[in-house]
Formats: sequence, structure tokens, C-alpha cells
Amino acid sequence: MADEYIWGNVSRLSPEAPVPVVEVKTESFRLGGAGNVAANVQSLGGQAILVGVVGNDLPGERVINAIEAAGMKSDGIVVDRARPSTVKTRVVAGSQQIVRFDRESMADLSREAADRVLGLVTERLADADAVLISDYAKGVISKRLARQVLSLARRDRKIVVIDPKVHHFPLYKGATVVTPNHYEALAFAHLPAWGQEDHLAVAGRELLRKLEATAILVTRGEAGMSLFEDGRVTHIPAVAKEVYDVTGAGDTVLAALALAMVSGAPLREAAVIANHAAGVVVGRTGTATVNREELLEALKDRV
Repeated sequence: MADEYIWGNVSRLSPEAPVPVVEVKTESFRLGGAGNVAANVQSLGGQAILVGVVGNDLPGERVINAIEAAGMKSDGIVVDRARPSTVKTRVVAGSQQIVRFDRESMADLSREAADRVLGLVTERLADADAVLISDYAKGVISKRLARQVLSLARRDRKIVVIDPKVHHFPLYKGATVVTPNHYEALAFAHLPAWGQEDHLAVAGRELLRKLEATAILVTRGEAGMSLFEDGRVTHIPAVAKEVYDVTGAGDTVLAALALAMVSGAPLREAAVIANHAAGVVVGRTGTATVNREELLEALKDRV
């Protein structure tokens, strides 16, 4: 998906309606969704083999160009003429987001497009150390696609790391690590969004049991992360000095966690590394990536 930003300043209200008038200064275009996960993999020194879907439109062309500009191949991108590219446009005045509007289709992929996606994953799996699924529930990931990809990954003993939406959690039974945020974890367990600490513990254990995963890593914003493993829970405090924007932080966690794991880091160490990577990107406005040098600098402060 594409993340578009319109940057400007506000100094007055519109005479037409009680809304701010944004004086536009500049515009920018960034990879979002799975593209941002892949861009973080690249910037951290890994090699991302990206598979995804765009529409046959100008935003789709810009996404493909941005993929190439980030050092990745775009031959894993399916162009689907039956749907638009997903575009999220944010209007930002100073550092404050004024409004966001989305252009997208959340309908399931056609059988033909889904077959092409599955074929591309199957072809490229042998060259991968891990499979990362960034599931924004925009119609690309179906029950059939998720189950077949996980089956292939397990057959080849690949690490599988998933960032899913709540109603898709059951699709990822048997994944290595699932990385919901705390709202999603609580919603899965039918617990209140502003629940007590013990509610999160219940939700984490329930996810671990029902998904039969090696671990559940719950991202908790300013409270850090909680890693649930069989018989053990590890709370990892947040490390960001300043938080400007959490957009895309989950993408960075997904990329950094998987890269650390395939590099041989134990799971808890990989979670700490991912936490520091997220601490870098939330200090920036808009969708962002972190590179190795920035991550190493952040890890120097680790106690």
C-alpha cells in the first residue's frame, strides 16, 4: 500500500465550515503495509523478497517504483486490474495529523490473482530464511492463502512471523511468532480494551494456546512489549526517548524481530532488538525505516 503525506501549516479556520485551512508546503510518498516491512528488512541489512498486490493505476506504479528505489525487486508484485491500489493519505499540520482518508478495496482477491500470489511465494520460498506476513486485512490474505503458505513454510522449517488483524488470528495456527498490539490481543480474548495488567496476561496465554505458536509478542506502545512463551512471560519496557508518530512501528518490529531470529538471536534477545528498532522509528513523523547504524546506536544505551 501507499502512504501519502500532505504537509503544511494551519493559521486560520475556513469561512465555509468550522475546519482548519491547511496551507500545503510539501507532499511525500512512502511504502506502507508489507512494503514498509520489506523496506525495513532492506535498511537493516537483510534481503527482502517481496510478494504483494497493487492495482493497475498510478499509485500502483509509484509503489513499484518505490520498491525498486529501496533496492528490492518488484517482480513479486501482482498487478490486479480488478481492484485499486490501497492508498492512505494523511494531512499533517506541523506535527499534528489533521485527517486521513483511505482509498482501497477490502474485497477478497480473485481466484486468478490469489493463485498468482501463491505461485510467487512457492517459487521464492527456497531462497528465504523466514516468512513474514503483514496482514492488514485488505483482501490479499485469505484462509486458503494463509494455510497453504504456512503449510509450505512449516514443511521447509522456516521461521514464520505474523502481524495479523484480529479476525484473521485463527488463520495463523502454528506460526513461530505472532505480533499483535495490545488492543488486538485483548479483543481476541473478548476482554475490555482498557483492561488491567492481568487481562493482558490472560489474552497472551490464550493466544499462545489457541494458535499453538512458539511465542506471542504483544506490542504495547508506551508500555513496551510483552513476550509470551510456554511457561514464561517477559515484559520489555519501551525505550523511545520521544514519541512523535507510531505509524508503521509494527512493521519495523516485524522486520527487526525476524531478522534477529534468522541471525541466530534467542527469542527474548530478538524481541529486545525489535523493541529498540521500534524506539527509533516512533521518534520520527510518518512511516519510517531504521538502519543498522541507528539500531546499533540505540542498543548502546541498553542496560
